[in-house]
Amino acid sequence: MIKSYFSLILLLSFTGLPAVMAGSGEFHKKASAQPELVQTGAARMWCPVCGMNLKMFYKTSHAAQNKTTGEHRQYCSMRCLLVDMDQQPGLLEGIQVVDAAREKLVDAAAAYYVLGSNVPGTMAKRSKIAFAEKANAEAFAASMGGTVVDFKTALDAAKKSLETDIAMVNKKKQKKMYPMGKKVFESLCDLSIDLKKYRQINELKADIASKKLCGELNPKKLQAVCLYLWEVKRMGHTPSSIASMKITKDEKCPVCGMFVYKYPRWAAQLQYKDHQGHFSFDGVKDLLKFYFEPEKWSSISAVSGQADCVWMTDYYSQKTIDGKQAYYVIGSDILGPMGHELIPFLNKHDAATFLNDHKGRDILTFNQITLEKVVKLDR
Repeated sequence: MIKSYFSLILLLSFTGLPAVMAGSGEFHKKASAQPELVQTGAARMWCPVCGMNLKMFYKTSHAAQNKTTGEHRQYCSMRCLLVDMDQQPGLLEGIQVVDAAREKLVDAAAAYYVLGSNVPGTMAKRSKIAFAEKANAEAFAASMGGTVVDFKTALDAAKKSLETDIAMVNKKKQKKMYPMGKKVFESLCDLSIDLKKYRQINELKADIASKKLCGELNPKKLQAVCLYLWEVKRMGHTPSSIASMKITKDEKCPVCGMFVYKYPRWAAQLQYKDHQGHFSFDGVKDLLKFYFEPEKWSSISAVSGQADCVWMTDYYSQKTIDGKQAYYVIGSDILGPMGHELIPFLNKHDAATFLNDHKGRDILTFNQITLEKVVKLDR
């Protein structure tokens, strides 16, 4: 280890790069100088998916641009990039990653990733540290362990572990961060904070920090109260997300045949009291096709429009919600796994915000949806 460490330092000194490890041989994710940020506004310093500080996790940071809106987004990790890719399928382009040696954003597709080193992962169990130069990646792997791979391989690995990584992080949040955040909110914060005015968690965090809505908070308490407000209080309960639907890896959508677990952002489910089990779908559109014409897609003896339970995944919160009580945006620029979709929300305010942000055409209640409107989405 000592020999390989000094080899790395020697290599970096010859290439004119800053040392990526401290004298102890440990790797630090924090930016050693001012980080390169692509987001704008007061929320630019924080990840829009999880709210974490981008400077503190700079050397695992990724960035992308929404090709429809032009918005630049920056994440603390590949995991959060992947979550956003699921939320905005086909809309993110120009993916970049921080070169851990030069501490500058580079084209992720051309980068060399060290997968599974001794460095703890960011929002994931396995770390993914990127370098612009292959020699730097190999030297890092020799010192810190791991395998040198390309972007696609690293992304595929992140996709495979996404479900378990989310479960791991949620467990930690439920045990420590949510209780801490609840305590901070109830004892220190302005209780009139309107969570509906924020589009994403980093916007909430920027307001709490800049406007002192909870007084002076250290970084850990600031993150805790933001997580509590965004993921718990915003919906009124601890999030269970896709797990509450009990979707297994062998379940396929009966309409399109795709594996549902691969699309947790879009998962939906129908339950019939006279049918043992349930039917899972990779989007609201396919669920509704089945809902209106069950005899077309299965052999069960169900009546059109009479499922006992209809479960959807709220687009913003990722919580499981009652589809019969939800609001749906149609005609937006957000595509699901099967193209144009009905985007579900628990409350109408969120639906209206989404409609304005994503050029939606209309908001429908469940009872306003017809088979004709569903089929039109495929035209």
